[in-house]
Amino acid sequence: MTGNRADSGSANVLTVQRGMQVLRAFRSDRAPLSNAELVRRTGLPKSTISRLTTTLLTQGFIRHVPGGREFELGPAPAGIGHAYIAGCELLHIANPFLQELADELDVSVALSIRDGFEMLYVGYRASHKVGTLRLGVGSLLPLGTTSIGRAYMWGLPAQEREDLLEMLRRNAGASADSLMQDIQASFNELKQTGICSVLAGFQRDAYGIALPVVVGRKNIVMSMSCGRARIQPDLAAESKLIAPVLLKAAERFQNLLADFDGEL
Repeated sequence: MTGNRADSGSANVLTVQRGMQVLRAFRSDRAPLSNAELVRRTGLPKSTISRLTTTLLTQGFIRHVPGGREFELGPAPAGIGHAYIAGCELLHIANPFLQELADELDVSVALSIRDGFEMLYVGYRASHKVGTLRLGVGSLLPLGTTSIGRAYMWGLPAQEREDLLEMLRRNAGASADSLMQDIQASFNELKQTGICSVLAGFQRDAYGIALPVVVGRKNIVMSMSCGRARIQPDLAAESKLIAPVLLKAAERFQNLLADFDGEL
C-alpha cells in the first residue's frame, strides 16, 4: 500500500512538472501555439501534450484562440504572476530604481534571473522617450546569445559557471564552438570593463549592455541590462555612454538591497 502511494505521488509530481513545461513554452509575444508546436518546444510526446492541454484548458490556464484550434495563455497564470509581483519585496524596491535609470539614459532597463537556458525578466522599465523592444516582465531571452544572459553567467561562482557553460555547449549542437567563442568574448569584456555589450542577440537592430548584480544577504545572482532598438546602432558609442552610468547604478542597487533577506 505504501509503495502504491509513493508511485502515485511520483506520478503526480511528474504531471505537474510537465504541465509547467507546457506553460513555460508560451512567450510574452502572446503568439498562439498548436499541440505540434508545444511538442517541439517541450520535447514531450504528442499524446502527453494532448492530455496536458486538455487539463490546462479545463482549469483556465490556457484557452483556444478565437475561431482556432491553437492555444494561448488563459487568465489563471496571470493571477499567480500578479500575486508574486505584488508580494515580492525586492521588486517593490527595484522597480522605481529601474524607472529612474531608464529615464536617465533613455533606454529600457531589465532585471532578470535564470530559467533553464533562458533569462526571465522579473523587472522591466522603459523611458517614456523610447519605443520598447516588445518586451516586459515575464519575457524570456536566450541565455547564451544575449548580454543579459552572459552577464548572469559571469556573476556566478566559477564552478557553477563552468557547469552551466558545459550544459550550453551540449545543447548548442553544431553551433557550440561559435557560441562558446562569442560567450568568451563577452567574458573578456566583462573582465576588462565590468559590462558586456551584444548587438542583435535577440532582436535585429536591438542592443543590450549588461552586468551581473549580486543582491541581498543570500547573494542572489541576477543581471541588469540597458537596451533599445535603433537602425544600425553604433554599439561602441552606445556602450561608452551607458557603461559608466550602469556601473554606478549597479553598485547603488546592490547597496540598496544589502539587507534584503528574502528569496525570488
